[in-house]
Amino acid sequence: MQKMNTNQQKDMNNYDIDELEQGVASTMNRKVVHVYRGVGQYLEHYRSGKIPKAFKVIPLLANWEDVLFLSKPHKWSPQAMFEACKIFTSNFNAQMAQRFFNLVLLPAVRSNIEQYKKLNYHLYMAVKKAVFKPNAFFKGFLLPLAQDCSSREAAIIGSILIKVSLPVLHASAALLKMTEYDYSIGTSYFVKVLLGKNYALPTVVVDGLVEYFYSFSEEGLEEYDQDELNSMPVLWHQSLLIFCQKYKRYINDEQKKKLKLVMRVRFNKSITPEIRKELFDLKAADEMMD
Repeated sequence: MQKMNTNQQKDMNNYDIDELEQGVASTMNRKVVHVYRGVGQYLEHYRSGKIPKAFKVIPLLANWEDVLFLSKPHKWSPQAMFEACKIFTSNFNAQMAQRFFNLVLLPAVRSNIEQYKKLNYHLYMAVKKAVFKPNAFFKGFLLPLAQDCSSREAAIIGSILIKVSLPVLHASAALLKMTEYDYSIGTSYFVKVLLGKNYALPTVVVDGLVEYFYSFSEEGLEEYDQDELNSMPVLWHQSLLIFCQKYKRYINDEQKKKLKLVMRVRFNKSITPEIRKELFDLKAADEMMD
């Protein structure tokens, strides 16, 4: 368990699961081990019906992680994962739910997408259910995923974010955190999705987003790979356009100068003119209104 906890972002298949499970089992009562190994075998083939009572009491146990590990969650069926998410999202506190989402749900989702190039319906619904614990969902699932996710993973999880309601403070904190990550298609897509939900973002988040986009100008490229940034993808330009459309009235003149430099360096013939129109026609429109 210690080895797993220090390598949360890696796939569980990288470990000798049986060896780890034996180590956990050796410290526990034999009857408990026998029961939860049986529960694991049941959940591996679960499709519908009742969930064992022994599984439902896991949130009440002090050593719930050890007991859960005995059931080998990496082998659960998608239907069992959905039922587990319903039980644990309702009964876990935020910290415990965060651990579950990070160590169990996230690896299952990524493995399923990698194997089938799409996400199983029941796992899709499990992720939607996890959103009901927003703090745990962002910290345990979305932010770890955003750091190194593929474009396919981003598109699938992003489609869930578009459909659900997210608390503005949690979404704002997630946006601010993503601006600190190295650039990737996945991070850029999640930024675009969250900006598109039209939240009333705190000033500190708007300022952070301005600095994030400014970091792609010539004066702020030290932390990025030049080869990757020679031609920014359309998705990045779309994110900047949505940001300017939604929050142009909260961007001061100094910040507009920074964004103007960004547009000069990172130019897209179809999107950049629209961004300039949003930012700099606003002042003229205000003067006419006065």
